[in-house]
Amino acid sequence: MAVSMADITKLRKMTGAGMMDCKNALNDANGDFDQAMKIIREKGQAVAAKRSDRDASEGCVLVKVDGGFGAILALKCETDFVAKNEDFVKLTQDILDAAVANKCKTVEEINALPLGDVTVAQAIIDRSGITGEKMELDGYQTLEGASISAYNHQNKNFLCTMVALNEVVDTKIGHEIAMQVAAMNPIALDEASVPADVLEKEKEIAADKARQEGKPENMIEKIAMGRIGKFYKEVCLLKQDFIQDGSKSVADYLKTINKDLTVTGFRRFTLRAE
Repeated sequence: MAVSMADITKLRKMTGAGMMDCKNALNDANGDFDQAMKIIREKGQAVAAKRSDRDASEGCVLVKVDGGFGAILALKCETDFVAKNEDFVKLTQDILDAAVANKCKTVEEINALPLGDVTVAQAIIDRSGITGEKMELDGYQTLEGASISAYNHQNKNFLCTMVALNEVVDTKIGHEIAMQVAAMNPIALDEASVPADVLEKEKEIAADKARQEGKPENMIEKIAMGRIGKFYKEVCLLKQDFIQDGSKSVADYLKTINKDLTVTGFRRFTLRAE
């Protein structure tokens, strides 16, 4: 039977598949829309299986905050061309919207959510069939707090951050700290939050460097601890120099707004190697 342009357009709106894929699916299904959708879906499953060992290093990273709950989510793909596709970005946003609305804590929870007439996991497979690329959810991070601010670096969907403050203040304040997290890539909130294994490694490095410089053995520990103090300033958010005013630390800057104001948590995810 002949397939009309109206039918092709209708199937494209229903599936997001390309015009030629829709035409071929309708031809193979003799005009049956349910069967055509099944054909397109099976194509997605075949592509997903075939590309499962490929590297999905590009993608779209988005962030959203709703009240006291925020999330960062990355939908990854193989090429920058697909990552910037309007439909791919929309799928990422739809998935993130559903994840935040349901306050999901894990990728497994997200994959099981309904999205239209399928699950999120199936929607991703369907999109994979349309683009011919491997796709996967990655980098899902959540944050809860009294006041959460989000930042999408340059609105280019490759680096997003969130910051939670202990009090509700002007949104500009939280946004500035979220930008700080994007620019300075802290690994911990304060000294107590630095992972023990990371701290121990840094102490070893500092001590070895002091020995290589010929420092007296009885001074090694003191010198190493001095260097650890500099390390804390580099990697602890509250101790970092505030990028908007290098004369203050982030903690000191927040105290100029409110003496009790502080950061209670932050999240950061990027697709770029650093």
